[in-house]
Amino acid sequence: MIYWELFYTFFKIGLFTFGGGYAMLPLIQEEVLAHGWIPMEDLINFIAVSESTPGPFAINMATYVGTQMGGLLGGVCSTLGVVLPSFIIILIVAKLFEQFKKNKIVKGAMSGLKPAAVGLIASAVVSMALIVFVPNGFSTAIFTSYEFYISLVLFAVMSVLAFKKVHPILIIVISAVVGIVTGFALKLPI
Repeated sequence: MIYWELFYTFFKIGLFTFGGGYAMLPLIQEEVLAHGWIPMEDLINFIAVSESTPGPFAINMATYVGTQMGGLLGGVCSTLGVVLPSFIIILIVAKLFEQFKKNKIVKGAMSGLKPAAVGLIASAVVSMALIVFVPNGFSTAIFTSYEFYISLVLFAVMSVLAFKKVHPILIIVISAVVGIVTGFALKLPI
């Protein structure tokens, strides 16, 4: 039954991912593609949508995948699945906070989890960058594609704006406007 499969898959993702929504991205990508639920292109597009909409990234992703596969009930099942492990863990941590705070084993585990979370996020960035910048595989033909240069320039400008501490909402709005204008100007499929 798809509802149980959605709940169970996203429960596993929520249970075994530390470091927040972006650290979940490689697991979400792997599971969604392994089940054949959504093609990679659609997943990449929704990553952009999830990033620019309110709410936690992983919950947006889970809700989207669940809704695509099982309608409203599928969205509820996958969302509950991804949220429930964190909810349970936070209840336990809140109850035992003082013991966790002083425990050397917990401190050591957290020291090990931090670099792993950064690695997972970096893996997601590289994976998405390859799909955005070289969607048909790397070849010299990519350097004759205007889409490549548009993406590269937009990425560079947004990186500079982020480095200069421009508010993220403004960066998202500028990116969307530039994408829309470029799409209409170059008659790209939108």
